[in-house]
Amino acid sequence: MGVALHQVPRFRRGFRFQWEPAQEGYVLLYPEGMVKLNGSAGAILNEVDGQRSVADIVATLEQQFPDAGPLGKDVSDFLQDALQHHWIDLS
Repeated sequence: MGVALHQVPRFRRGFRFQWEPAQEGYVLLYPEGMVKLNGSAGAILNEVDGQRSVADIVATLEQQFPDAGPLGKDVSDFLQDALQHHWIDLS
């Protein structure tokens, strides 16, 4: 089960999301290390700003990737995984 569409994700304190040229991709940096993200994870987390809801993020991604079809479940499921990894918090 994924996160609800009305919830607002934000990165947890100590986590920083950025493009890393040396890795040729997005990474999530935290005090103990780094997570290299695949393209889909990077695209989703790139939209996390602590202000927009999951529904807003889904709408933006569906505009950016119109051929991908409905993305609500995939985005919600990924954010649930990110929550379980303690990368994000929800409000």
